[in-house]
Amino acid sequence: MSGPQALIEVRGLVNRFGRQTVHEGLDLDIRRGEILGVVGGSGTGKSVLLRSIVGLRRPNAGSVRVFGEDLLALSGERRSRIEQRFGVLFQRGALFTSLNLQENVALPLVEHAGLSRADAERLARLKLALAGLPPDAACKYPDELSGGMVKRAALARALALDPEVLFLDEPTAGLDPIGAAAFDQLLLTLRDALGLSVFLVTHDLDTLYTLCDRVAVLARRRVLVADRLEAVEATDDPWIRDYFHGPRGRSAQRAADPSREN
Repeated sequence: MSGPQALIEVRGLVNRFGRQTVHEGLDLDIRRGEILGVVGGSGTGKSVLLRSIVGLRRPNAGSVRVFGEDLLALSGERRSRIEQRFGVLFQRGALFTSLNLQENVALPLVEHAGLSRADAERLARLKLALAGLPPDAACKYPDELSGGMVKRAALARALALDPEVLFLDEPTAGLDPIGAAAFDQLLLTLRDALGLSVFLVTHDLDTLYTLCDRVAVLARRRVLVADRLEAVEATDDPWIRDYFHGPRGRSAQRAADPSREN
């Protein structure tokens, strides 16, 4: 799976919680400019993998090389600088409820980029606009927003420090189909405009077929396959057959390619 385009290389990853082993010898690459979808059944450790890569969890074994450096071997200060090249959108947004949207997005700009509050909030308004939010959203608080607006605000905060790699954990979960489709199109636009690489944990088949250049399937504590959707669909595995070739999978395939027959 390794190659010259890999920005992030995960090798031999092991994650255990007590007696439960979630990952055992997991390998995966994230390539420059791609949108990589990560899928798997419940308990396969999709979010655990994301957290291990971005430095929120230290794995029991294995290596995570980011931009050519072993993230787990770096000093705290050096690792922090590397991690600032990531943007992370957590499953429920994880916005600070006591701060308005402008303040939520400005916070990493003050803490990590050293901007004044005025400059940070001015830039925060630009990031909110980039995420598709209207100007009057800047002074709203998270509990005043719809689910779709919360997702966009969280995306604006993930983009605050101009990251090279964007990590998204179930970004369309809880959105209605129209809102989810709009969010997918926004991600495509941002990837193409900003040259982002995207690691996307999702269970949304429409998102997979709309967005992803490759899909990685987690099963049996490892990456079972990581390839283009056509190759993943053809993999002889019971979970893959149920997931991609069931009624919802066929519907997503037809929506992505109306000429396709199943």
